[in-house]
Amino acid sequence: MPKYVFDPITLQYQVREGSRWHRPARIAIAVVSAIGLCYLYFWIFTSVLGLDLPKTAKLKREAAAWEARMALVDRRLDLFETTLEGVEDRDDHVYRSIYGLGTIPIEAKNSGLGSASRYDYLDEMGAASSLKTTLLRMDNLTKRAYLQSIALDEVRAISLTAGDMLAHIPSVPPILPDRRQFRLASAFGYRVDPVYGGVRFHEGQDFAAHVGYPVYATGDGVVIKTEFKFSGYGNEVMIDHGFGYKTRYAHLSRIDVAEGIKVSRGDLIGAIGNTGKSTGPHLHYEVIYMGRPVNPWRYMNLDMSVEEYLAMVKHRREEASPKQKSSLQLLDSRKR
Repeated sequence: MPKYVFDPITLQYQVREGSRWHRPARIAIAVVSAIGLCYLYFWIFTSVLGLDLPKTAKLKREAAAWEARMALVDRRLDLFETTLEGVEDRDDHVYRSIYGLGTIPIEAKNSGLGSASRYDYLDEMGAASSLKTTLLRMDNLTKRAYLQSIALDEVRAISLTAGDMLAHIPSVPPILPDRRQFRLASAFGYRVDPVYGGVRFHEGQDFAAHVGYPVYATGDGVVIKTEFKFSGYGNEVMIDHGFGYKTRYAHLSRIDVAEGIKVSRGDLIGAIGNTGKSTGPHLHYEVIYMGRPVNPWRYMNLDMSVEEYLAMVKHRREEASPKQKSSLQLLDSRKR
């Protein structure tokens, strides 16, 4: 479109022809000015005023909401882990201890979790490291909770037979507690070895009595060992009572049971002797709990009357063998 300019000399409008670069130059100047204004707005908005662009502000709000949710998940995992640790502690030190069950090894609790590399794809996606850490923690707690559920199922199964526990745990003397017939010899603890000399730990309680004095099972269980030899414990019987308990009866003159048979408290298992590494007729009696010898005094009452003991033995008379019955008659005659 031509541009008209008023000429004051001729008092007429004259047509002025512009340069062909004039219009593009004006457009270029306008574009540059617009870009400059945008940059100036961005600089003032972000650097001077310290504000975020709308899109940046939206992303920051979404990131803050995500972090808040992750923090909530972590707090709930903390609570869950604290509760789980309490259950594990009670299971290891209360429930399993009561029923003589071994604790779950830490290696088992941490096994089967797999490698952390299975979440490496999150790094490629640009996910926060906290997400990977939380997922690994959830895997660990899930595995521990699963193992603990199995452990509690085992405790529950054992607890259903808890009524039998009192019958199985050793709780009476291994011989008739007639003070006229025996005396207490070496006790549980350190002593001077009567054969080799030197201080050694004695893992049981010795009862000195004449050869042939009857020896009885102190709790229900299964005979797991009968051994005849000239050294060490000599003729020996070992009974597994379950619930983590075992008993040993050593230096016997005879053995009246065989491996694999079930016995009950008050059953005749042998007689006092002088076999093995022994300096005189006596019974070496041990109580073993969870694989370690413990003081037998904690598991018997020597103040138990002869009448009470005989009543216990008589309670087994219906299932007793003829040899056991004759032994009982011998005890009755001695009492009279």
